[in-house]
Amino acid sequence: MNNSSVWFKRAYAIIFTAVLLAAAAGCTVGPKYKRPDYPAPPAFRGADDASVISDAQGSLGDEQWAQVFREPELQDLIRKALTNNYDVRIAAQRILEQQAQVQITRSQQFPTLSVGGSGLGVDAPALSNITGGSNSISNPIVAGSFSLSAAWNPDFWGLYRRQTEAARATLLAQTWAQRAVRLTLVQEVATTYIQLRALDLQVEITRRTLKARQDSVDLTSRLESGGSVPLSDLRQAEQLLYTATSELPQLEQQVQQQENALRLLLGENPGPVAHTDPSALTPPPQDLPTGIPSQLLERRPDIQQTEAQLKAANANIGVARAQFFPQLSISASGGVGGNTWSNIFDSNSRTIFGLGSLTQPLFEGGKLRGQLNQAKATDQELVITYQKTIAGAFRDVSNALIALNKQRVYREQQEKLVEAAQDSTRLARLRYEGGSTAYLEVLTTDTNLFSAQLNLATAQQGEALSLVQLYSALGGGWQ
Repeated sequence: MNNSSVWFKRAYAIIFTAVLLAAAAGCTVGPKYKRPDYPAPPAFRGADDASVISDAQGSLGDEQWAQVFREPELQDLIRKALTNNYDVRIAAQRILEQQAQVQITRSQQFPTLSVGGSGLGVDAPALSNITGGSNSISNPIVAGSFSLSAAWNPDFWGLYRRQTEAARATLLAQTWAQRAVRLTLVQEVATTYIQLRALDLQVEITRRTLKARQDSVDLTSRLESGGSVPLSDLRQAEQLLYTATSELPQLEQQVQQQENALRLLLGENPGPVAHTDPSALTPPPQDLPTGIPSQLLERRPDIQQTEAQLKAANANIGVARAQFFPQLSISASGGVGGNTWSNIFDSNSRTIFGLGSLTQPLFEGGKLRGQLNQAKATDQELVITYQKTIAGAFRDVSNALIALNKQRVYREQQEKLVEAAQDSTRLARLRYEGGSTAYLEVLTTDTNLFSAQLNLATAQQGEALSLVQLYSALGGGWQ
């Protein structure tokens, strides 16, 4: 037993030494990754008009979402969505899947060791028993063996290391993909909530208008009954009333459908959602910091995800190149055995063998060259995709800055239009009650006022959403 233990220790030492020598002698073929160049603009287009600050020391995108969206109701919704949303949970599982894939791929770099044994015991009757003799002594047969085997493919050319590098880059891409999902989720929850509050405002406007028009119908009906106004005035007043009553169910439908959409983002079944915060449509603050364009490359998760995919494609070029070179395979096995239990572990019964093979591809019909060309083409495709993603990010920020400015101007002008329409409607009613104008003028001015008020609610929604768009375009919300 002592000799056997010594032998196994020597076998382990030989295998371990071979691993170290081969690892030290190996190299990695294929290009080293280098980030593609992309000319970043000196400033975002629209920054000057939007009254924002281009400061290299800070950016709105660096802020936590709770610092940007301060409405308690909205904050609760975002927290719940980040915990329960299906897409976020799916993205988390994909990371776990890729972590396991990295472990599987990396295992190819190491030798495999296995241990085994066999035993046989038979208590067979003696030959005399079979032939009918008087001797009944049996002949027991005992045999057994114990073995240790190892196999290894030394990674001289970095084939397995490049595969592991590609798998780790894919894991990084999945991580950034999860962050992109979080960013999109924060944007969608905030957008849906603001749209709900705008619809609430439109419902409120419609109900106020409905009450005023019902009062107008009641007044006109009394005047018509007394012969003071023609029947046409009553019908025109009813026309105004029914315009408002037909608008209300459409708005209520949109409210309930938006609530269902928000509940899905929360990972819940359709149902009502709290949306009563009065500050949801407050205009965004002025002098928002945007940072400088070059910072966007490090902050936007979609850009980082695309670059990680590019790193994986670059590593796959090395994988394809390594397959042109000879592949060495080493295997060894050793064991002991005997025909009785007492001599199974006898050092004199040991067996040792080793086997090494070297394979060099000579002709595979262009398969290896095709794999290399495919890897290079995929790498170039992702270079273009990476550049396109950056260009799209700059466009998103510019569009958000333009919207931030133009939506503010639109809302300010719409407020003036509502003030003018309100005064025009008031004067038209005074003239009608004084008998100096027909009800048609009241009909026209009241219709214009109702449309202007609804458009103002839409303008307030657009201005509030411009902050959400800018925050998302700057890469904020996933932190």
